[in-house]
Amino acid sequence: MDLLNTLGLFLGSLLSNTLASLSGGGAGLIQFPLLIFLGLPFTIALATHKVASVALGLGAAVKHLRGGQLDWRLTGFVPLAGMAGVIAGANLILFVPGRQAEAALGLLILGLGLYSVTKTSLGQHAQPRHRDARGMLIGGIGLAAIGVLNGSLTAGSGLFVTLFLIRWFGFDYKQAVALTMISVGLFWNGIGAAAMYLAGAEIYWPWLPILLAGSLLGGYLGAHLASRKSNTLIKRCFETLTFLIGLKLLIGF
Repeated sequence: MDLLNTLGLFLGSLLSNTLASLSGGGAGLIQFPLLIFLGLPFTIALATHKVASVALGLGAAVKHLRGGQLDWRLTGFVPLAGMAGVIAGANLILFVPGRQAEAALGLLILGLGLYSVTKTSLGQHAQPRHRDARGMLIGGIGLAAIGVLNGSLTAGSGLFVTLFLIRWFGFDYKQAVALTMISVGLFWNGIGAAAMYLAGAEIYWPWLPILLAGSLLGGYLGAHLASRKSNTLIKRCFETLTFLIGLKLLIGF
């Protein structure tokens, strides 16, 4: 890879992961298509993107852990609840044609954005709920279903988790984004990458150092911005990314 493409790969990774860390998901909007544009086949690009996205979670986790505002019970619960779904999705994507699934996912993500836009007070203030045994069980089933999307598709599952945490468990946007970045960015993506590798997916190792550097720095920078900005701004960033990712998946460009 020449110097120009190396710089483009780093900047694309940095931008996509900063936006994802600020909004609660969507790193694949820029990073994954960039890997394909630079010449990687779909499954290799997906596996490489999954591995690099672990650094997004690590960078964000460092910042959010220093902030000391995490709900530790749910920080442990969310990764465990989605683990089976992530492993299942990572194995499914190697055998299932992805275009129709991506279009359907695009419609769902557009629906997330429209829902958030119409609910002006959504996620502006924390309103804890459904944290008893029954609520945690139902929440765990929902997270496991989202985990299948995370393991199998390229972008958008973090956005589902962010909105699910707000709607079901009553987090505000700042809390939900922090928990999503640690649970999805660090643990789910790590599990998904390992599952894809064990299932036979090839990872393009020469580009990983650049991607890991962009993901790590972008994760920390986005988490820093999220901790300083208002829930309203984070909500707007979330909605913007849902529309962009939804259209990208629906149209397929």
